[in-house]
Amino acid sequence: MRPARRRTVSVLTAGCAAIAVAALPALTSSASAGESPRVEVRDTHPAWAVTSAEVAKAPTGKSVKARVYLSPRDQAALDRAVTAVSTPGSPSYRHYLTPAQFRAQYGPAADAAAKVSSWLRSAGLKVSALQQNGRYFTVTGSVSSAQKAFGTQLSIYRRAGGSYQAPDGAVTVPANVSADVLSVTGLDEAPATVSPKSAVDLLPSQYNAMLKQKPSDFPVGFRNAQPCASYWGQLTANVEGDFATKLPAFQGRSLFYAVCGYTPKQLRTAYGIPASLTGKGVTVAVVDAYQSPTLLKDANRYAADTGDKPFAPGQFTTIGPYVPYYDQDSCGAAGWSTEQSIDVEAVHGIAPDAKLIYASGASCNGIDLLETEVGVIDDNRASIVSLSYGDLESSETTGQATFDTYVLKQAALQGIGFYISSGDNGDEVQNSGIKQVDASSSNPYATAVGGTSLAIGAQGQYKFETGWGTRLWSLAPNGKSWVDPEFHGGGGGGFSALFAAPSYQQGIVPAGSPSGRGVPDVAMDADPNTGMLLGLTQQFPNGVFYDEARAGGTSLASPLFAGVQALTSQAQNARLGFANPRIYALARQQAAGTGVAAFRDITGEHDGAAVVRSDFVNGANASDGFLYSVRSFDDDTSLATAPGWDDVTGLGTPTAAYYTATGR
Repeated sequence: MRPARRRTVSVLTAGCAAIAVAALPALTSSASAGESPRVEVRDTHPAWAVTSAEVAKAPTGKSVKARVYLSPRDQAALDRAVTAVSTPGSPSYRHYLTPAQFRAQYGPAADAAAKVSSWLRSAGLKVSALQQNGRYFTVTGSVSSAQKAFGTQLSIYRRAGGSYQAPDGAVTVPANVSADVLSVTGLDEAPATVSPKSAVDLLPSQYNAMLKQKPSDFPVGFRNAQPCASYWGQLTANVEGDFATKLPAFQGRSLFYAVCGYTPKQLRTAYGIPASLTGKGVTVAVVDAYQSPTLLKDANRYAADTGDKPFAPGQFTTIGPYVPYYDQDSCGAAGWSTEQSIDVEAVHGIAPDAKLIYASGASCNGIDLLETEVGVIDDNRASIVSLSYGDLESSETTGQATFDTYVLKQAALQGIGFYISSGDNGDEVQNSGIKQVDASSSNPYATAVGGTSLAIGAQGQYKFETGWGTRLWSLAPNGKSWVDPEFHGGGGGGFSALFAAPSYQQGIVPAGSPSGRGVPDVAMDADPNTGMLLGLTQQFPNGVFYDEARAGGTSLASPLFAGVQALTSQAQNARLGFANPRIYALARQQAAGTGVAAFRDITGEHDGAAVVRSDFVNGANASDGFLYSVRSFDDDTSLATAPGWDDVTGLGTPTAAYYTATGR
């Protein structure tokens, strides 16, 4: 959680709905005689650095490495411009800037770098040349020099099984440079890694079996066990003699077997995507850690196997990493290959003619992935960016949220929209002990994508959709009942403790909700039990092979929606930019009956739906036998679907009318 000193302001432009933004505090500390007053920098004291967890003061001679980010020259003007360029009906709507124009209008003040550099050097720190198109300095020096520069004691604290350095209080800077310092990161040395939001939905016994396989550059292999269905309702699980296994009824009902994984064609048909929309002329970027050596080869084989076109020459390109890959073992580099394939194959499956940029981060550390995101923004070829990773909002690195907000504003002014997975652990209580949302899907300048469970019929028809929330029942040892239900994953959502509710959500998010930014905004299929078929090269017990199996998670939902946005961009012949003001304008019109029905409202109408899963005990083959389980739908911790916006599916999923609706 962040300090309670955060204030919020709303910036209003004529003809536009205001977007609530976090304001930089103007708090000054007292100064001794002869000393210049100092100003606090927001989000620079981690909540876990408390006196009860302190181990010792940091040794004064210990080395420190930090980043000092420079502020935009006119924060208020920047906020007004973002609101105007993103809001339907504004005279500036979709009148975007180039990166050079953004830097010229909103980059740091001309003398900012010299002033900040001089202050840092005067404290005894070594200062690098400006990096990342003039956004920050890297500073190095001793703990003693850092404490002098940043006006706070550095200490060692216990956290999550380790001991890490962090500031005792908020960083402060001299008043004469306070307007030029946006954020400071690196004084908090706790791990700042993120994890992918992909899921193949394995059971503990399967994970344990897989851990016995030798290490590989490829992810541990997973295959669908039979029976699994090609479409919803094809196979019933408790029919006498069905697949030679008699399974008990579930709560007096006959259940269907889970699907093997929908193909992109099935998803396009179910979601009502017009055949004329293919994403032609649009560029989408996918950001992930590392890069599988077979990523493009696997994606092309998958497209051919599922009846789609492979990437044409020049349609798939890569950028990054910006430093060499590192931390492969601690980040589980091979496991990121699954995420990469979901992202690339989902975008290409929904928008087969869109160009795709794969942007690779040097590690799973948040700072490296943020560096890659900024690289995509500065590159400016992609107008749609899908991110399928994140961390608990309470664990986000101090200072990083402030800089992340700044670069998302730059993206908005350039006509680039960010679509971020909302998470796979429901309200996160089971995972963290705290009810919270995931970062950075909670950022009000990004579109948070939640998860659904989707039923597609034999002819590709949309049957129904519920919120993704799974409770798992295991087959009893005697095979006569289903026992021991436990939460087994679901779309993330709720309300931010870091960001205030943005004005575009006013009148849409139910009155009486917590005051934070509501997550998610929209949703797409994410349930691994109704997920997409995925193709990639994997490490199986008998070798490395390409294979296909079902997969899901909000890591599927985010690139699916990024593909939808590529089709929308094509249909409207324009960059969509920051999409939330348009999305919520469409929702208001739909609710008032003055516009098209752009969203399917996911209401919980199909509460109680469930499927039976058949899985290999070892995840790869039948040699160790089978496991059977029941997986429920719409059963997501304290989160629940409801009419209108809800904290599992947001406004719902897009209809065929969504693509051309303007929101004006």
